[in-house]
Amino acid sequence: MALVIYRANLTLMEHTYFTSREIGTLYESEPLIGNYALTYALGLCASPYDWDGPPRYKQDLQPLNERGIYVTPATFLEGKLHFAFSQFNAQSDSYYFRFDQNAIATDRERKARAANFPQAGKIRMLGLSSQAAFYLLAQDEAPARLPRYIRLGKFNSKARIEWEPLRLLAMQPETREEDLFFFLNAADLPPALLAGLRAFSVYNIAPAPLLKQCRLRGAFWLAARENGQRIVLPAGMRYGVEDL
Repeated sequence: MALVIYRANLTLMEHTYFTSREIGTLYESEPLIGNYALTYALGLCASPYDWDGPPRYKQDLQPLNERGIYVTPATFLEGKLHFAFSQFNAQSDSYYFRFDQNAIATDRERKARAANFPQAGKIRMLGLSSQAAFYLLAQDEAPARLPRYIRLGKFNSKARIEWEPLRLLAMQPETREEDLFFFLNAADLPPALLAGLRAFSVYNIAPAPLLKQCRLRGAFWLAARENGQRIVLPAGMRYGVEDL
């Protein structure tokens, strides 16, 4: 089977927010976009609209493993990442209110039910015009539809994508040692590459940690962009959803 690789150049057209980390009343978006979120946003899989159960990563992403389709996390380009800060207040505007445990009560006679959401704080968002890149790998042929615009994050913010097909430099993966500076999903790497992981930085976000600045040894695909830039991607990446 022939491998098809696309580089996706993503530009945020609105401030974009993911709940990556919470520090007191500060809610931060880490400087990255996870590949599971990207896969849903691209329309490669979809959960039921009214689903209120646990995450469906295994049900939704396992079929993509069977089809040989994989999307990497998005890495923001150097000098192309901006942040935006905002405050929010979801407290009641009623004439009377009081603080109960984990809730704000607006009825003098009735105790409020606990609310499992922040009621006031500050958020750090990925800023408008920030630019990132990620890769789509597919066996034989790319998905029939590669969208030019997608929605991302808690606020369904708009983003634009420009798709660039890459040229394979070898028909089979090559075993070598490489330094990679873009994000990889630790759960999606094959065991042989994880065993060859020499150094890395880690971002502990749900549902799986992301690695960056990796030095690893194993099998890699070699490809090139139209401008001649060489791209090296780990071979054998797949959604590691069996244990999530």
